[in-house]
Amino acid sequence: MLQELIIAGFGGQGVMSMGQLLAYAGMFEDKQVSWLPSYGPEMRGGTANCSVTVSDRPISSPVISEPNSIIVLNRPSLDKFENKLQPDGLLFINSSLIDAAPQRQDIKVIKIPSEDLAIEKFGSTRVANMIILGAYLELTRVVSLDSVIQALKKVLPEYRHNLLPMNREALELGVEIARENIK
Repeated sequence: MLQELIIAGFGGQGVMSMGQLLAYAGMFEDKQVSWLPSYGPEMRGGTANCSVTVSDRPISSPVISEPNSIIVLNRPSLDKFENKLQPDGLLFINSSLIDAAPQRQDIKVIKIPSEDLAIEKFGSTRVANMIILGAYLELTRVVSLDSVIQALKKVLPEYRHNLLPMNREALELGVEIARENIK
């Protein structure tokens, strides 16, 4: 098993925390993991992306040149990373903020209006990233939802642990959306 993922968006959209969650969840499951963050100079509001590798064998490099999955949370990220995706790879798009269609025909595109759903279901965009992450977990099975929930306790500061139930619900919503998408 080898899952190489790039997550990209604006700073403040939870890009780094998504990557950290996957890395911790992989460690909890005794998998090999790598998490490599990349920030634009602006930080919050600027560009941000991270590369995450989860494998059952040692990882030779944290650098990912041809990921098998990409999650893009904004239009600049789609423009920058779409061409890096392997043929038959999974491209998860936050369709609330991305109105453009991908150019490639050799990939599977999963459009999720995660920001709109987060506002509609939770009254805030804060968990939009968790919705799309839940869909990614369902379609790749890279780590379990329970391991990601366990990782949330490490990634979220203790004073934010009151948000754990909402994050879990958002992840579960993403899982359900992915299941509907497969049908």
